[in-house]
Amino acid sequence: MPPTDPLPPALPVCEFIVKNYHNFNARSLRAALVAYWSHIQAGGKMFWALAGAMSSAQLGITLAPAIRSGLIHGLSVTGANLEESLFRLMAHHSYKDFPDYRYLTKADDTQILEAGMRRVTDTSIPEEEAFRAVEKIMVPMWKTASQQGSRRFWHEYFYDLLGQIDPHHYEGNPEHCWLLAAAQANLPLVVPGYEDSTFGNIFAAYVKTGEVNPAIARSGIEYMASFYDQYQHLSAEGGLGFFQIGGGIAGDFPICVVPSIKHDLGQPVKPWAYFCQISDSTTSYGSYSGATPNEKITWDKLTQQTPMFVIESDATIVAPLMLSALLECCQYPEAAAALFASYQS
Repeated sequence: MPPTDPLPPALPVCEFIVKNYHNFNARSLRAALVAYWSHIQAGGKMFWALAGAMSSAQLGITLAPAIRSGLIHGLSVTGANLEESLFRLMAHHSYKDFPDYRYLTKADDTQILEAGMRRVTDTSIPEEEAFRAVEKIMVPMWKTASQQGSRRFWHEYFYDLLGQIDPHHYEGNPEHCWLLAAAQANLPLVVPGYEDSTFGNIFAAYVKTGEVNPAIARSGIEYMASFYDQYQHLSAEGGLGFFQIGGGIAGDFPICVVPSIKHDLGQPVKPWAYFCQISDSTTSYGSYSGATPNEKITWDKLTQQTPMFVIESDATIVAPLMLSALLECCQYPEAAAALFASYQS
């Protein structure tokens, strides 16, 4: 009889990282992975900040199962990432990719505009199938809230909207929609600066015409006031870590909760228990996105004991790799412990 093929390794991604990633940004990724899993194993929780166009880049393929597996316990996202996760679910087949985007001319992009597509690097969101299709469901919700005088957080409208969509109308794989996974888990979300998004603009237009009351959307200040309690709850046992993709308000807003509780409310608070940022922004004068983690110590956001990691690389490559490795750890925790112990020895 021919020899049987050996069983595939239980942790192929983890083993690849441990075997190959020894220096530079690769070392940072490996160390961040091991510390992330150690934090989770010790009973800690993890909060993610999502900037950039990660939803259009289909990060949900790994982010959604990570939410369902208990690897992510809260999110701060831009309004664009929030809505674009929904767009991918609703209109995936109507997206168009532009692999040669680097060589497009202004005339090419004008043609893309006239075709009703809104380009995001090498892919594009279809206006009619995404923006306008969702608008037909969302606007009546806003109008009803205006009539009833009810007020909700921005993401809660999207959570409710998902409950109104017949799954038969999904074009994208629901297993790959992180917003759907978050809604099903009723995950704590913070959406700072949601006005800077397509639906923020649509909302403003309906406010301008008097069809919608602006008060139905709770403010960013109210998001922070609510996040005070959410942070205390999430950090109560093993502490809460912070995993950040990109820079800007998605990251800066929630990380400020610790010094604000401590100094503005005058209440005891646990510091962030872990920090990792994936960024392609280089350190420069006044650049928050490129600021080193040590700078956050001076703002009382982190301490010198906080495990800190910066991975200066492309988040569309690094984040799925990190999440895939963590999902393996969830499936085979004992094998992961042994593998990481061998790396550390």
